Amino acid sequence: MAPSYDVVVIGLGATGSAAADALARRGRRVLGLDRFAPPHDRGSSHGRSRVIREAYFEHPLYVPLVRRAFELWHELERDAAAALFTQTGLVSIGPPAGAVVAGARRSALEHGIAHEELDAGQIGKRWPVLHPPDGAAGLYEARAGLLAPERCLEALLQRAAAHGAALRTGEPVLGWSASGSGVEVRTAADTFSAGALVVSAGAWATSLLPDLALPLRVERRVVHWFAPARDAGALRAGQCPIVLWEHVPEKMFYTTPDTGEGVKVSLHNDGEPTDADTVRPPSQDDAEAARALLDRIMPAAAGELLDARTCLYTNTPDGHFLVDHHPAHPQVVIASPCSGHGFKFAPAIGELIADLVAEGRSRADLQPFALARLR
Repeated sequence: MAPSYDVVVIGLGATGSAAADALARRGRRVLGLDRFAPPHDRGSSHGRSRVIREAYFEHPLYVPLVRRAFELWHELERDAAAALFTQTGLVSIGPPAGAVVAGARRSALEHGIAHEELDAGQIGKRWPVLHPPDGAAGLYEARAGLLAPERCLEALLQRAAAHGAALRTGEPVLGWSASGSGVEVRTAADTFSAGALVVSAGAWATSLLPDLALPLRVERRVVHWFAPARDAGALRAGQCPIVLWEHVPEKMFYTTPDTGEGVKVSLHNDGEPTDADTVRPPSQDDAEAARALLDRIMPAAAGELLDARTCLYTNTPDGHFLVDHHPAHPQVVIASPCSGHGFKFAPAIGELIADLVAEGRSRADLQPFALARLR
């Protein structure tokens, strides 16, 4: 007889780990499954640091969600007795009316977020390692900072297990089926039954939901870490903020200060299409493109290349999240993909997924993340 649970969660990246944790803490019998052994570097929930910011340029609708995430990350830090967050501040830089600065300003004003507006001269005077072009504007928010993604996932999974969740890793899911009010999930090792299913498989979502023909695009991104070429002290966390640069219209890259492993830099747009199982490794061309951006705007950071890793963005056409019930099977919740900006929200999204599973509805308005808009 197949082992039975209240909920099976497929995919234990940030979203799935947070959902498993939230459901287990509500007393549900949870099984979490992952084809790898999280935290790992094969998906979208790694990279030593992840940015969390409040003046959200993408849309003001994310601000209440990220505020709740801040609360839940701090709760997890307390429960895990581990440092998961480092406050660094963040400055968004770009054209005054561009997507990044104008978008951050809109969220800040709509939600009363403490911030400072700066011109190019003020940015250069305050942080001499930053070289914004003439005419650029900046918006600084002090609350922003860095999450440690690998430690965050470990803490979420440990807390889920402490509340009774069964976690099986290195076990690919081969398929699932729904009948009546339940589901059956088949893996390479066993078959499991449950009352509900959460599909939070990121870049593998389309293969697990073939009936929905989801219009998702999986993209390869490369993250680099550079040793400072000079002014190392000024590039350290506490002296240098996170920087979100709009270097050409609606094209972004970001840098994070040196926390002991170099300055991190990555492009946020125009990743090449890829398959989740056959991702091309980092190349010299990738490193040269990253260095060219640093040479232009943050040259003190463009020293020796220390490391490079790939990361997957699984994008919806509009860049917003996907969190909804399966249209044919209400006992199945689809969560993610997060279009390259979801990690920071994980515990808040996990809480909303638990609402959908346990209550059939969410405490927050999930209409912007509904499946229907993509169909």
